[in-house]
Amino acid sequence: MNAPIKRPFDVAAVRAQFPILGRTVNDRPLIYLDNAASAQKPEVVIEAMSGAMRGRYANVHRGLHTLANETTEAYEAARTSLARFLNAPSRESIIFTKSGTQAINIVAAGLDIRPGDEIVLSVMEHHSNIVPWHFLRERKGAVLKWLDIDDDGDIDLLALDALIGPRTRMVALTHMSNVLAARTPAADVVRIAHAKGAPVLLDGCQAAVHGRVDLTALDVDFYACTGHKLYGPTGIGVLYGKPERLAILPPFEGGGEMIDIVERERVTYNEPPHRFEAGTPPILEAIGLGAAVDWLAAMDRSAIEAHENMLRDRTMDALRSLNWVKLYGQAPDKGAIVAFSVDGAHPHDVAQILDRQGVAVRAGHHCAQPLMQRLGVTATARASFACYNTADEADQFIEALHKARKLLS
Repeated sequence: MNAPIKRPFDVAAVRAQFPILGRTVNDRPLIYLDNAASAQKPEVVIEAMSGAMRGRYANVHRGLHTLANETTEAYEAARTSLARFLNAPSRESIIFTKSGTQAINIVAAGLDIRPGDEIVLSVMEHHSNIVPWHFLRERKGAVLKWLDIDDDGDIDLLALDALIGPRTRMVALTHMSNVLAARTPAADVVRIAHAKGAPVLLDGCQAAVHGRVDLTALDVDFYACTGHKLYGPTGIGVLYGKPERLAILPPFEGGGEMIDIVERERVTYNEPPHRFEAGTPPILEAIGLGAAVDWLAAMDRSAIEAHENMLRDRTMDALRSLNWVKLYGQAPDKGAIVAFSVDGAHPHDVAQILDRQGVAVRAGHHCAQPLMQRLGVTATARASFACYNTADEADQFIEALHKARKLLS
């Protein structure tokens, strides 16, 4: 697989590729700091999807005509792009799903679980990496084992080792928290789990955006990520699985494409990845995601990460100077997500007043209620940065927060 030609990182040039960043909100220039929930889309993604609809759309794999062949080639090229982007050992290990959530559900639903079997989770997981395992607890008698964290989101590897036992059927952890932005020491997690014979699933929905992921080096068994945080469309996610794991994982849904032979008395199934892509897949969304990761991979990822870290540090330094703001998660190597609260104000009120000034942040439990309980809060506000955000926007966010504080006093 040939790597794309690298482009130097220039935030002004990057911003020019996002049509939405030129709009106003409440008569103010938009400052979009809700990227951990969903990132905006560059023109190349919009054009890839609209171009496919305008010029070559047909269903994939089953047609023999020109449009079907062209669309199938574009769809499968997107699979190749994702394999390259994540450095997966093979493109056949990349499964297109409707979301990162569905990717995790496919794995959880396919496990052979007996009463008393154990799943190891951390308390900072997104609900997408909690609820599917609760299904196994409710329906099959699985036991959920919870790994605690410190206030910054760091995990104790000795504690993890102690939680993994002979009945552990999966260690399922976030690769990067969507609230604290703490990065899990994934290589160490995989090493410890594999030494005890336990497979590992990593939720990479945040990590894949904010740094390079090397699935070959990680040696992880399953990896899930989502398109809409990767500057791609909604309705598309990715599940990576080691070939030997996918070979024994039963299908998640039944229908067309995932089958080999269907008779009145028996059915046999297709090989991965198609075994897990029942029915008409998210064709346009996959093409859009392929364009998104090609666009991102063509830039200097190290320069992007340094830029995002500068925005994180600039924002956190400013917030630390305010005695009426509390920060959550201050690990030095965290990603570009800043969770905070304002004394005496509900995070929802803070977010609404910031919105009046054109600043979009998220407020709530961020689909991480066990983490909120661990932190002793019901909600936080969250500003999250992307490659197109600027230092000026970070400063304007701080200025808007000062104004919000005055209105809320």
